[in-house]
Amino acid sequence: MPTLKYRRILLKLSGESLMGDQGFGIDSNMLSHYAHQIQELLGLGVQVAVVIGGGNIYRGLQAAESGIERVQGDYMGMMATVINGMALQSALEGLGVYTRLISAIEMKQIAEPYIRRRATRHLEKGRVVIFSAGTGSPYFTTDSAAALRANEINADVILKGTRVDGIYSADPEKDPTATKFDNLTFAKVISLGLSVMDMTAFTLCRENNLPIIVFDIGRPENLKRIVQGDAIGTLVEG
Repeated sequence: MPTLKYRRILLKLSGESLMGDQGFGIDSNMLSHYAHQIQELLGLGVQVAVVIGGGNIYRGLQAAESGIERVQGDYMGMMATVINGMALQSALEGLGVYTRLISAIEMKQIAEPYIRRRATRHLEKGRVVIFSAGTGSPYFTTDSAAALRANEINADVILKGTRVDGIYSADPEKDPTATKFDNLTFAKVISLGLSVMDMTAFTLCRENNLPIIVFDIGRPENLKRIVQGDAIGTLVEG
């Protein structure tokens, strides 16, 4: 068994990452891509929890534009994360991986309610735990849900999968002169005004000394290499 740097991780995926090349919805190829990577981590002995956003289906922040009241819109966004969680659960179970879908909003026909000790026990038994419905409250993003759940389950790290290979001084997709950071402190991220997670989530990680790694989720070997200690993406700690 290879040496592991991180034994319990929380993987944060954006809803948009599930779209693939589509403009909306869920791409089955992307689901398969994530499911196989997670399966590989389990084979290494890593305990995996996942939080997925809902931006491929609905964003709460779009509510104002559509005339929907903010709180109602946020709850609609939470429902979108449940749909994405169900899709990932199905993809994982198709590979023979045991999973538990956990919702911060009670919907007992399809998901377990969130109970911290039970979620931790699932991880200890080698099940993938998929946290859905955000924090269960409006005004909080799925970044905040990821930071909260990661701290509650005593995860070793938050792995934030993105379309780029780390944190840059500017958006590398728009600015070709942007430079990549390999390591950053929490204080440096704030002083430079860099966008890693929303401030609520970022502060929660900073106050509890929970490291964050931002990396390119599109490369199949990245997750495996990160848990084994390779320097992939950008590490924020300290």
